[in-house]
Amino acid sequence: MGVAATANATATATTLLKQFSTTKTSIFLPVIFKRFPSHSLFSRRKQLQFKRPAFSSFSSRTISSASTNEGITQGELSPKPSIPDLCLYNTMTRQKEVFRPRVPGKVGMYVCGVTTYDLSHIGHARVYVTFDCLYRYLKHLEFHVCYVRNFTDVDDKIIDRANILGEDPLSLSSRFCNEFDKDMVHLHCLPPSFDPRVSNHMTEIIDMIKQIIDNDAAYEIGGDVYFSIDKFPAYGRLSGRKLEDNRAGERVAVDLRKKNPADFALWKTAKPGEPCWNSPWGQGRPGWHIECSAMSNAYLGTSFDIHGGGMDLVFPHHENEIAQSCAACCNSTVNYWVHNGFVTVNSEKMSKSLGNFFTIRQVIELYHPLALRFFLINTHYRSPINYSNIQLETASDRLFYIYQTLYDAEEFLVEHKGGSLADSIPPVVQDCIIKFKSDFINSMSDDLNTPVGVAALSEPLKTINDLLHTRKGKKQALRVESLLAVEKEVRNVLEILGLMPSGYLEILNQLRKKALKRAGITEEHILQKIKERTSARQNKMYERSDEIRKELASLGITLMDGPVETTWRPTLPLELQEK
Repeated sequence: MGVAATANATATATTLLKQFSTTKTSIFLPVIFKRFPSHSLFSRRKQLQFKRPAFSSFSSRTISSASTNEGITQGELSPKPSIPDLCLYNTMTRQKEVFRPRVPGKVGMYVCGVTTYDLSHIGHARVYVTFDCLYRYLKHLEFHVCYVRNFTDVDDKIIDRANILGEDPLSLSSRFCNEFDKDMVHLHCLPPSFDPRVSNHMTEIIDMIKQIIDNDAAYEIGGDVYFSIDKFPAYGRLSGRKLEDNRAGERVAVDLRKKNPADFALWKTAKPGEPCWNSPWGQGRPGWHIECSAMSNAYLGTSFDIHGGGMDLVFPHHENEIAQSCAACCNSTVNYWVHNGFVTVNSEKMSKSLGNFFTIRQVIELYHPLALRFFLINTHYRSPINYSNIQLETASDRLFYIYQTLYDAEEFLVEHKGGSLADSIPPVVQDCIIKFKSDFINSMSDDLNTPVGVAALSEPLKTINDLLHTRKGKKQALRVESLLAVEKEVRNVLEILGLMPSGYLEILNQLRKKALKRAGITEEHILQKIKERTSARQNKMYERSDEIRKELASLGITLMDGPVETTWRPTLPLELQEK
């Protein structure tokens, strides 16, 4: 090697080692691999088209510190609170960090998708509701987000299920990809920018494996290709596991031919009857982990901002992704690793393998999909959440209150069209709006603290009800204008949380129908009971009247006596209220 070449190589090595010693989230191989040119790796790399947010953000107007008893003008109506830096908990560094995208104003986010061999359970729902909230909030902050969420449609579990059902594996997985999409629509999860499938990215996967082999970090044995853990001493940094303690992983079978028992498969030789693709090592299919390294690189490049998934993916899946990606390209980095906690049943992790799971379809058969979403975001995404009917009943009850309040406001505003947001509102209402917006933004910017953000809805909803129903509220100056202003801000927050329905009356009727189904009764039965109770009260049979009310309350139906008639609404069943 010439003097100039030696100097260049030394400079490159020094630069890489300096990066390794100073970066918090990047991992570089101690062996200086050949650089893997990002422009030539994948023939299918797509140009990212960043779109502007689909929904409006809070107004950017600022409020004057001076206010009068006459009210505050619309020029001051919707102040934008001072938005704190978004902080996210980074699994790699084990601390909350201020979010700084690699490219100002743009965010690349990859979230590991489902393995499509069955209907998805609510553990999956938690993952994708969590990252949908993050996606929505990033868009609200006016970032242009490229969100990639893959499908694992080639896998041992898919092949095993297809063999049991006598179905083609790719046909079965395609069917469950479509069913998953339907579940996401039910849960109000926005579609990602890209949702690639493994079966459509074999070229990218094979190219990455070839590069890893060329960089001496993988080896072939009889048509199988394994990643060599010994070539990556930094392995285990994400999970905190020591190299000697690592296993091959849940989906990696023991193979005595491997140099190290922890080495994992990048490519598997095809068995008779399995789906397979041609490769330099013969016909086969990819291992589980390589797919995400290849597809994230195909759509986001060798380095991007956020990689997400469930806590169960930290090891071995994400640990292996880091090793593979760095082996293919030594400057591969992910700046923020974000993981959500488990859904548990009786304090045990919910999973298909344990057989203690509820599918999303099973849950939304009895509860509205937005009640499930509300339940999931009412616990911080990193904390475990224990599934129970009490929690879902409570979520349903709270949602009914929210939508009933907004529906009442909507009906009132339809009748009073004289007001507009161009007019002023009283300081007390303005203060409510300012605090609401500030509390919500602060909570969401603090590591996506959705339960606190949801709790912030309480005061503006109370204000709406006061303006609609209390004697003092009805006498409030600029009452119509105040309702318009508060309802607008509540609507904006519901949109960010993914809880905004297409229509208030429609979802109220849907929540009623779900409650009737859980109670095992019809609305006709309730109306007959109301009629019987009305007759009992007229005849001063108050004990019987109370019995009927209690009987319905035990089923989760509460009666509301109005000046003209008695109506009903779903509520927590009496037994759960007492608990």
